[in-house]
Formats: sequence, C-alpha cells, structure tokens
Amino acid sequence: MSDPKPVAHAARADGRTVRVPPRWFVTRAWAVHRNIHRLTGGHLGLWRPRSRSWGTMRLTTIGRRTGHDRSVILAYIEDGSDLVTLAMNGWGEGDPAWWLNLQAHPQVLVETRDGVRAVTAREVSGAEHSRLWDRWREVEQSLDAHASRRSTPTSLVILSPRTPAVVPD
Repeated sequence: MSDPKPVAHAARADGRTVRVPPRWFVTRAWAVHRNIHRLTGGHLGLWRPRSRSWGTMRLTTIGRRTGHDRSVILAYIEDGSDLVTLAMNGWGEGDPAWWLNLQAHPQVLVETRDGVRAVTAREVSGAEHSRLWDRWREVEQSLDAHASRRSTPTSLVILSPRTPAVVPD
C-alpha cells in the first residue's frame, strides 16, 4: 500500500530539513505499539518521560457515539502533576477520535509506567499554550516542522489528576 502523497520534508527551527513519514506509517506504528502493550500484558510499551524526551501513556476514553471504552497509546510530557499531550492525529488533518471523545467525556483513565490514574482533560490556550508548546519543542525539535503540515492548529491537551470526592462524616 502506498501513500498518495509523496514523502514530505519540512524545515526545523534550526534550518535543518526533517523527513516527515507518511501518515499511514505513523498510524500503523502507533497501532503496533498499542498491540505490543496489549500482547505483553502491559509489560512493554509504556515509558516515563525524561528531561529531553517524551514518555508514553495509554489513554482510555469513552466513545462519544458508542459509549464503549477506547484506548490509544500517546506521547506525553509532565508539567508538575499534569500530563500534557498533543492532539495531532498522526500529523494528518482533523482532530483524532480520542480528542473528540475527551471533549464529550473529559473524565478518563490514563495508564503510565507508574500505574493507572483518574484524570480530567482540558484544552490549553493562551500563555499556557505557548509555555507548554515551548516545553514540547525542547523534547521534539521537529515539532514545528510536523505541525506546519496541518492546516489547523494542533491542540495541546492537559490531563489533570482528579481528586477523590470527600464524603462528609
């Protein structure tokens, strides 16, 4: 199967050209990643972010149309206790299904290397968006080059820990 578009190249902020893989390759790579995680019972496929690299997490959303659980593996960085990810759709056009699901049902579960946690999702805007986009640039030097292939902005999504409800005595 071939991609209808030729392999694209884009310029990084430092002027170097970066090869942008075809969308079919990106989406298949993440599907393989998700299957490795599933087939190994969660022993492989998730890792913590480092100072100059992103980590991976498994996000489980509720389908906005079906009401069924939907899971994806996503890259993320940490911002204090929050997890920050990019709604990039494999650098293709449009929003990924998981982001549309989060907009309909923002309270979800994420699994990181450190375990499962309940979070609430929200889109980042304004100065917070600029600050976190710069943080992403530190770990992904080709971020702007990849994002420039999309005609619409790439949403930044924060997943904040949910605190358990306190039951009065």
